[in-house]
Amino acid sequence: MARRYRYAFAKKKEAAKGKLSVGLAAASVILFAAAVLTSFILEGGYGFVVGGISLFAALLSIYGFIMGLASFSEEKRMHRTSIIGSIVNGIVMIGWLCFFLMGL
Repeated sequence: MARRYRYAFAKKKEAAKGKLSVGLAAASVILFAAAVLTSFILEGGYGFVVGGISLFAALLSIYGFIMGLASFSEEKRMHRTSIIGSIVNGIVMIGWLCFFLMGL
């Protein structure tokens, strides 16, 4: 009779800072949409409101990128959200930087 091997895989949790990183990336993208809609509704007026929303979203993206990289140090955790959060925050951060440089 052939042996039956039984494998047990320990279920690992996602890294907490990785989840935070993905959440911050989503918040930054939502704030981008809010800034665009605010600018459209106010017909280009109140630029300081749109600039404030955009600056806050850019800072969230930077902080999310840092948290995504810091989450790789958590041991015995899955790092899928860490990878996704770091990549998305990096792309969003570069996008915000391009927008700010186009405005200068």
